[in-house]
Amino acid sequence: MSQTKPAWQSLADIRTEAEAGRLRYEALVAHYLERITASKELNIYIEVFEAEALAQARALDARRQEGLPLGRLAGMVVSIKDVICYKDHGVTAGSRILSGFRSLFTATALERLLEEDAIVIGRTNCDEFAMGSANEHSVYGPTRNAVDPTRVPGGSSGGAAVSVQADTCLLALGSDTGGSVRQPAAFCGVYGYKPTYGRISRHGLLAYGSSFDQIGLLAHSADDIAVALSVMAGPDAYDSTSSRRPTEAYELASWDKPARIAYFSDILDMPGMDDAILDKTRAFLADCEAAGHVVEAVSFSLLDYVIPAYYVMTTAEASSNLARYDGVRYGYRSQGVRNLDETYKKTRTEGFGTEVKRRILLGSFVLSSGYYDAYYGKAQKVRRLIREQLLAILETYDFIFLPASPTAPWKIGQKADDPVASYLADIFTVLANLAGLPAIAIPHSQLSEGQLPMGIQLMAAPFREADLLAFSRLLCQQGLPK
Repeated sequence: MSQTKPAWQSLADIRTEAEAGRLRYEALVAHYLERITASKELNIYIEVFEAEALAQARALDARRQEGLPLGRLAGMVVSIKDVICYKDHGVTAGSRILSGFRSLFTATALERLLEEDAIVIGRTNCDEFAMGSANEHSVYGPTRNAVDPTRVPGGSSGGAAVSVQADTCLLALGSDTGGSVRQPAAFCGVYGYKPTYGRISRHGLLAYGSSFDQIGLLAHSADDIAVALSVMAGPDAYDSTSSRRPTEAYELASWDKPARIAYFSDILDMPGMDDAILDKTRAFLADCEAAGHVVEAVSFSLLDYVIPAYYVMTTAEASSNLARYDGVRYGYRSQGVRNLDETYKKTRTEGFGTEVKRRILLGSFVLSSGYYDAYYGKAQKVRRLIREQLLAILETYDFIFLPASPTAPWKIGQKADDPVASYLADIFTVLANLAGLPAIAIPHSQLSEGQLPMGIQLMAAPFREADLLAFSRLLCQQGLPK
């Protein structure tokens, strides 16, 4: 199966056809439902809201016929990752431990989309509790890359990425703790955006690492990400970590001057980088210079500490966050237990998968007496130093460039026995989460091996969403993503 060319590249295309009377929203949803059926072997969706989505579309068509106003996102068909709460719908985080659970409320970010008439078509597969870089750690089985179904789509938002890649929706909501939106976006040839920490409310997002998690977006264009972000962003009384900083009309932002782009000199000599990605990285930087942008190498001395610090801290937070899944309050409960202690042990042993248990154990260890200062405390200090170095670079430069991944999508199961190799796939994406910066993965070109997609990544200073999205659009206009 090859990557499907989308019937509509953007919300603007859909709205133009709808307003000209050439497209009914019901027909739009029917198209996406047909695509979902045609791509079932990719294992994208855990649940499809067919009747509900069609009913929403018919209601929009009726309102349009009556001349009533429609929301800003009418015509935007959205998939949601199985870690985002939607009232009266299931949410399981790809885990057995939440089997049968239905949410009592809707995540703030999703609620804001629905208020502007977006249509939710279904919830997508993901690594269990968003812990993975390949979408292989799910109780529902792996999601497959639409370009080559023998390969991974990236993770943990692999289902979200493929839902856009395979033209089953226009926009996908994912979550990004260390690259879980941007890396699969790169592997699937779509745009993937992680906002500044606090720009989008985390209320209704099942927690993995609370100081890292952000709801992110995947789409065919930076334009659709910008218009959805304008709706989703802003403070939320239900999330004390959400920023009160004013939002912008991100879709109206423009960038019309040469940009100053920094890149880390070490990445061009880094062991483990695929040769094809290295070649295309050099070509992209050269193309940016040819287009009039300033591209300069900078020193970043902490690259070797990024992955260790990230996994010490996120596993610590995960061990705390996942303590609530105990078989007592909701979700899966082991049968035949004799007491409370046995309920906890058997439920968590049977309910969690191998990767989640590995991270809970590691997190419990680094938080334990005698090891807290040696591991978690030091990781916190490294995180502060990383943020300080990145912010210092961004005082001189507009953007920091990095590849989205050091490798191409690998074969399903290829790294199953070597979790560290899978963790290293995040080396270029975790930086944005450690520092709380906004970052975007932009589809760049195809690799020679099976025409697999490759993406590049840009980071900006905190709350520079408008600049980052506007410059991404400019790169597309200049033809730099090939």
